[in-house]
Amino acid sequence: MTASEVPSRFLIAVGGNAIHPGDIRGTPEEQVELAARTGERLLPILIRDENQVVITHDNGPVVGKILMRQTLARDRVAPMSLDICVAHSQGGIAYLLMQALENALRRAGSPRHVVCLLTQVEVDPEDPAFREPSKPIGYFYDETEAAEVRSTLGWTMREDSGRGWRLVVPSPDPRHIADISLVQAVLESGAVAIAGGGGGIPVVRRPDGTRRGLAAVIDKDLSSALMARVLGLDALFILTAVPQVAVHFGTTNERPLGQVTVEELRAWQREGHFAAGSMGPKVEAAARFVEQTGKLAVIAHLDEAEAAVSGHAGTRVHPAPC
Repeated sequence: MTASEVPSRFLIAVGGNAIHPGDIRGTPEEQVELAARTGERLLPILIRDENQVVITHDNGPVVGKILMRQTLARDRVAPMSLDICVAHSQGGIAYLLMQALENALRRAGSPRHVVCLLTQVEVDPEDPAFREPSKPIGYFYDETEAAEVRSTLGWTMREDSGRGWRLVVPSPDPRHIADISLVQAVLESGAVAIAGGGGGIPVVRRPDGTRRGLAAVIDKDLSSALMARVLGLDALFILTAVPQVAVHFGTTNERPLGQVTVEELRAWQREGHFAAGSMGPKVEAAARFVEQTGKLAVIAHLDEAEAAVSGHAGTRVHPAPC
């Protein structure tokens, strides 16, 4: 696919900046307002009802807030396991997005529907991530608080860069999107599908085909790349808080990347330009999708969603030189 071609079947992965940026309290009013803004940004794309669109989303600070509520109420209310917390965040965020997107469509005179699918994602129970939990989530605790929740809840706590202690959990690679055929059915109906929120609810499949949840979180961008590949979509769009990927970030030599091949992106990645806690997973997801499909991946700002889909914004990752 060239930069001038506009895809008709694609996945949009919406980053945490659209759901719960770090500079808000996270009141219901703020979350509704943010979801409405996302709806307006995506409206020019979704109103073209010939498009088949899947939307995934981060669950960022939201799952951390759920865990904090459990921590505060642990003497009175039995805590939920992490997979259930992920499910709670997935459903709540998808509800806000679904309503905001449909509201934007109705105001524009479109009858198009938006459907939310609670999504399980299978992982390998032998994934190395389970032996070495490393993904920090939730709030910061002082050392005394950390010791208490470690004792009462069995959490693995780790000091985080002098800022306090945080819960760290496994973050295994996604292996299979459960019931992916249902996402395809939604697309074929003409509705927009919201699926795979927060990377999906982590589960493992037993030999008899039954599933059980695991205490983990899955990276949203990696699950998005897998979902887009399995569905045979034309492109993957990862929308975040920056207009383009940059190398030498934060230095006088900083350089944004516009058109780039996946081979070039991998070379920059090997040189250590993309931090694991920020751009790293997005770059890895884009590279995987392009390598495995030979199609297009784009990393762009949420505010430039329409321009990114139309070929005029973002870092555009191609399988070969254009």
